[in-house]
Amino acid sequence: MNKVAAALHAANGRRFDNVEAARSYATTLPFAISGTFGGHSSCVELEITPPSAASHEYFLCDLGSGVRPFGSQVIARHGVHAPNTFHVFISHMHWDHIMGFPLFAPSYLPGNELRIYGCHRDLEAAFRRQHGSPSFPVEFDQLGASIKFFTLTPDTTHHIAGVNVTPILQLHAGDSYGYRFEYNDKIVVYSTDSEHKLNAPAATERFVDFLRDADLVIFDAMYSLADAVSVKEDWGHSSNVVGVELCQLAGAKHLVLFHHEPIFDDARIAAVEAESRRFETITRRVYRALEITAAYDGLEMEL
Repeated sequence: MNKVAAALHAANGRRFDNVEAARSYATTLPFAISGTFGGHSSCVELEITPPSAASHEYFLCDLGSGVRPFGSQVIARHGVHAPNTFHVFISHMHWDHIMGFPLFAPSYLPGNELRIYGCHRDLEAAFRRQHGSPSFPVEFDQLGASIKFFTLTPDTTHHIAGVNVTPILQLHAGDSYGYRFEYNDKIVVYSTDSEHKLNAPAATERFVDFLRDADLVIFDAMYSLADAVSVKEDWGHSSNVVGVELCQLAGAKHLVLFHHEPIFDDARIAAVEAESRRFETITRRVYRALEITAAYDGLEMEL
């Protein structure tokens, strides 16, 4: 209702002769009014090559609720009989990061292969636990796809389907792992559910090295800095300000603010994005310019 009211107020007496004219006007509105940052839990696709009818290999980070629409898109692109391979990298096993898996349609189709990677030795048990009675009507062993689990060693580079993948342990309840992906001359870091202590210089230096020269950093910026160091200290999440500082120190090019606080509405997330950009500008000094974007459902970036 608030968005509709804001859009009508911004129209300020304009007349639209047809829907196209109204749609064109809507594109001029701020994103927090014309769109939404969304509500799916964590699931990020890394496209190593542009999608095409011939491409059947996918890279995913986490299997939150966002994997359901992704799976539907894969089936719409290739059909139900085409074999696909999914390389999936799991940060940790909290439910919001694996809850989409039971609704991931390709896992039900014979011929598909899911290769699920993580640093937790009980990774497979966590996936099996959410299938079957009383939680879900389908048992894990009834899934049609070939599903294999692989345990990765932190701080070690693994060569997976032509991509160099390096995990790192992060501060979060039950342990969370970030991933650095290197392919040709591009570097993407996926780091969610990670807390960074301001009084831990050795840990900071280690993480800066992990982000070093990244083209894109997808970063947990759930809290404000004040919350992260006070009432929500030790809750396992970070802030937009810390994300900017770490990326500046690492010489990263683009920071994506990720894992938004669920109680924030679109206007608040847009304000965090604006505050982050302003903070980056006033602290830039000797650092290269850092691009900053707040993640939203359906966001696509090309490196």
